[in-house]
Amino acid sequence: MNSNNTRKASKDNTQDNLQILKQLFPSAFTADGELDVNILKQLVGTDDEANQGVAEKFGLTWAGKSKVFGTVRQTTNKTLKPNRQNSVDFDKTKHLFIEGDNLDALKILERSYFNKVKMIYIDPPYNTGNDFVYNDDFKTSQAEHEQVAGTHDELGQTKRSDGLTKNSKDKGRYHSNWLNMMYPRLHIARNLLKDDGVIFVSIDDNEVHHLRMIMDEIFGEENFVAEMIWEKKYTTSNNIKGISNTHEYILCFCKSIDSIDKSIGRLSYTDKALSRFKNPDNDPRGPWSDASYHGPKSPTERKNLNYPLTHPKTGVEIWPKEKSWAYEKSNYEKHVAENRLYWGKNNSYKEPRVKIFLSEIQGGVIPRSLLSYKDSGSTSEGRADLRNIFGLNEDGALFDNPKPVKLLSKLLSIGASNENNDIILDFYAGSGTTAHAVMQLNAEDGGNRKYICVQLPEVTDEKSEAFKAGYKTIADIARERIRRAGKKIMADNADKLKNRKTPLDIGFKDFAVAPSNFVELPIDATDQTQLLLVNNLKSGVKDEDLLTQMRLLQGKTLDVEPTQATFGDLTVYEQDETCFVIQPNANLADLKQLLKAKYSKIVLLDRVFKDSKDMTNFDQEYQALDSQKIIEIC
Repeated sequence: MNSNNTRKASKDNTQDNLQILKQLFPSAFTADGELDVNILKQLVGTDDEANQGVAEKFGLTWAGKSKVFGTVRQTTNKTLKPNRQNSVDFDKTKHLFIEGDNLDALKILERSYFNKVKMIYIDPPYNTGNDFVYNDDFKTSQAEHEQVAGTHDELGQTKRSDGLTKNSKDKGRYHSNWLNMMYPRLHIARNLLKDDGVIFVSIDDNEVHHLRMIMDEIFGEENFVAEMIWEKKYTTSNNIKGISNTHEYILCFCKSIDSIDKSIGRLSYTDKALSRFKNPDNDPRGPWSDASYHGPKSPTERKNLNYPLTHPKTGVEIWPKEKSWAYEKSNYEKHVAENRLYWGKNNSYKEPRVKIFLSEIQGGVIPRSLLSYKDSGSTSEGRADLRNIFGLNEDGALFDNPKPVKLLSKLLSIGASNENNDIILDFYAGSGTTAHAVMQLNAEDGGNRKYICVQLPEVTDEKSEAFKAGYKTIADIARERIRRAGKKIMADNADKLKNRKTPLDIGFKDFAVAPSNFVELPIDATDQTQLLLVNNLKSGVKDEDLLTQMRLLQGKTLDVEPTQATFGDLTVYEQDETCFVIQPNANLADLKQLLKAKYSKIVLLDRVFKDSKDMTNFDQEYQALDSQKIIEIC
């Protein structure tokens, strides 16, 4: 019977990482594929001090970087506390909304969602000097910065009334603070991605170059997919100096380039694209479009693609001129035999075009790196989305520059399937666009994607429209948006939703990052049995809070609710063949029934036992059965 539960909610991967270094620690390998032992030691926490001042490998370095590996490794005692009052359809929904610092949230979720998330999208602070606020200790001290960076300016941070930190652009540690904040979050986020997972990160010119370098380091340069350009607006700002900026970037990396076909999906054909497929010659294979028969190279460059074609009407031989043919002669002969060449109506074309049949195209359209506002939305459309949901006039604004639902829907169509109940994570949820887009896309294509959204409870300005409307934090805005968006989606898609196999999920379970429900006990006690029987619970803790933390400690996901079962007077909770027992002072006879039940693991609070005698008796019964069950006591 295992009594060595650390009560740490976050997952400690050190030993696993040592066994699969290349998979979990790509940043410990050089561009040539060589293992950098010094970086590895920092990552696994074996020799931090000895590596201070050691020459770094090629890559980005900044003041405080050596400490981010310690931040990654550091476990947390915090947990998630459910809030049914803020939730919608708590017991049935599979969506999660978490209020709290996202570094804590990621560490708490890591054990339960390790290698389970299909797609991550984040829209982090762009580090413009105005919008970067966070409450973790990402910043370096003035002395540290002066020592590492060699500066002696008047440095410091601007503290806000809510205890968060504003990263002012005129401070010497401006970029370092941002990188120290982003690195550990991205590092842990990678652990949550499935092997065929993909991450999209929105960013602008301020940090795109730095972001690309740290993502190369964390995800592996070989797993870079694209630096997408989103046309965020279509008007020119004439009141600025230089060049009017009308775009942002979205960096895309996959967990493993070997799974790129599963990581990156294809987009559905638009009505405009489908209109190009016709069947003017009544081909039995159905509608087709046509493409040029020329390739990109000249006949001199590709001599094997330089051969004559025979015009079907005139019999004249046609040779390529500026560009060679796109296919070898054997393929041309096959195209002729299969009637895949189109010479125009009544064979009026001088050169052929090749038929592309709609029935033979698999999966849809390959995504492009350029995202036009016409099919991906704009910032003004994002503001309109939010105004429409909250019923505001054209001047109303609850949140600065929310991303449009259309943009997120496009990314979701690329990165998350409508067939596999994919999990989408957004740990910079903002106004809740990702949650909105997930529900909207599920309504449109019949999918059952599930979101996990995390948002810091950043306070709104007392003079803002949001504060006056009763939304004290950004998290409040996001929750209300999700509630309203869900109702609107149901109303707008009422006819289509009648044919769904399962009801559309428009609810969410609300959680808050919270201190552990357990009191830290002394670790030098000699009598472990007596130690376990010490009251290790904080006063006023609710059973549901305890059960949630116990589930997280055991790596159980929160998208489903555990079921109840009874053994005599004892009520237990079941999830994935694990039994959770929290009822205090249970009858020993009822507890012994659990040992013969179907569970592969039984997790009990120490308060379940009336005294040490019952605990010993229970353990003896367990040993006598010679069972393969795992018993753990919290």
